[in-house]
Amino acid sequence: MIRIHKTKRGFTLVEMILVIAIIVILASVMTIAIAGYLNNANSVKAKVSSNNSSLISKNKDINSNFIDLGY
Repeated sequence: MIRIHKTKRGFTLVEMILVIAIIVILASVMTIAIAGYLNNANSVKAKVSSNNSSLISKNKDINSNFIDLGY
């Protein structure tokens, strides 16, 4: 009588679904975190832009005062 040895090769459907579910969960958590970082970066960018425009305005005032004084 010939014995047939079954060797387990590959992955089962349950294992594949589990791995895909874990990848989807990690991707969604990462997407939410990245969205939060982008919102924070955009708000900081707006603050910096506001400060820069304020400094440009003050710099123009200072330059015009020096021109009026003859420097």
